[in-house]
Order: sequence, then C-alpha cells, then structure tokens
Amino acid sequence: MNSPPQTPSVPEVDSGMSKTLHHGLLILRVLSEHPRGLTVSELAEAIGVHRTVAHRLVRTLEAHQLCRRDHQRRIVLGTGLVSLAEPVQQDLRALARPILDELAETTRATAHLLVREGAADMRALMVVEPRGALVHVSFRPGQTHSIEHGSGGLALLARGPHREGERPEVTEARAKGYAVTTGEVIPAVTGISAAVPARGGEATTSIGISVFEHTAIDELGAVVVRAAARLGELLD
Repeated sequence: MNSPPQTPSVPEVDSGMSKTLHHGLLILRVLSEHPRGLTVSELAEAIGVHRTVAHRLVRTLEAHQLCRRDHQRRIVLGTGLVSLAEPVQQDLRALARPILDELAETTRATAHLLVREGAADMRALMVVEPRGALVHVSFRPGQTHSIEHGSGGLALLARGPHREGERPEVTEARAKGYAVTTGEVIPAVTGISAAVPARGGEATTSIGISVFEHTAIDELGAVVVRAAARLGELLD
C-alpha cells in the first residue's frame, strides 16, 4: 500500500502572502518529490486543500506549462519550468566553469555538469574536456538521457529516500556519496558523478567525469564529491 504524499517543509503563510499562490508553488514542490506523478486527489491531500481547489490550481499550472498529465493522467512537472530555469542555469554555468576546468585537468578526464529536466531526464548543461590529454571522452552539451541511467542521474536519485526496487547502484551511491556506471550513456565509458548539495531543497544538479579506465574509482569519486561540494557552497 502506498503511503500518502508528504507536504515538504515550507514557510508558513502570513497575512502578507497570497495563499493561492502559496498553494500553487507548493504543488510544484510536491511534484518535484514525486517524479512518477500524483493524482489531483493525492495533491489535494498533500497540500491540505479540497480536491476542487487542487483541480483549479493544476489547471492554472497546466495553462502555463508548469505541469502536465502523463499517459496515466497523473500530474507531473511540465516543460515550462525549463525556460524559467534558463537564467538561473546561465549563472550556474558561470559558477561551475572554473570548477569543471580544474576537475578535468586534475583527473585528465572529461568533466560534465548535468541538470535534471522534468521528472525523468537528465540534460548535459556543460562539458569540459581536458587540455592536452591524448585520449578523452567527447560529447556535446544539450544531450539528454533517462535519470535512471548514467551516473549523473543515479547520483541525484541517491540523494532521495530509498525506493522499493531501486537499482543497487543507487543504494551504493547513497552510501558512498557518488555514483558509478559503465556503458549506460556512452558505450565502454565509465561515469563517476556526485550530486551538488542543495540547501533546503531537492538536488537537481550533478557533477561528474567520464573515463575509459576503471582504475582508482574511489580516488576519482572523492575528487568528484569535493568538486560537487564546492559548487554547492557557491550556490548557497
């Protein structure tokens, strides 16, 4: 039996705030924690409003493409959030660039910054190749893949609570602080990624490297974790 969705920790509504807007934003917060989607009734229960009120809020958010209904008619986050996030991502690129440069040179591997896109995908926001390396992995920013595949997505899933039936790589990443996969995004390439810490919210960004060799994984994982932590500090 599935437990009811929990209301995330948010500021209390005071007399100077819009209660309707507060509930609309709360719906987005709840959906971000339930990538498989929720019904209108489940959303109403999660944010503490009548189903009719939740329905109106969802319809409004749908009109602005901030949420949508999947093939099972469950409510999930919408693509309109991507355009809203773009200015923030520009700042993220500026802060992440020197960290990725250093990570690429330190590990002699291709460094990447991935962001969660919608409920189920990861997108490469930045890719930095090491200067002077004879061999390195090459791929372009903008590529997307499932959050369930590749070290970047698994690193984000590992920041959440244990899920029934989750991949053992996610469980291991939760214990180690970084995720490792091989051949899931690029054939024969090993990815090592860590989630960028997000104070008071869900982690949506990961830093990682892509390598051909399988040696010194723990040492490389520690370097990646430190890079992710540095970026998290800059974003606070």
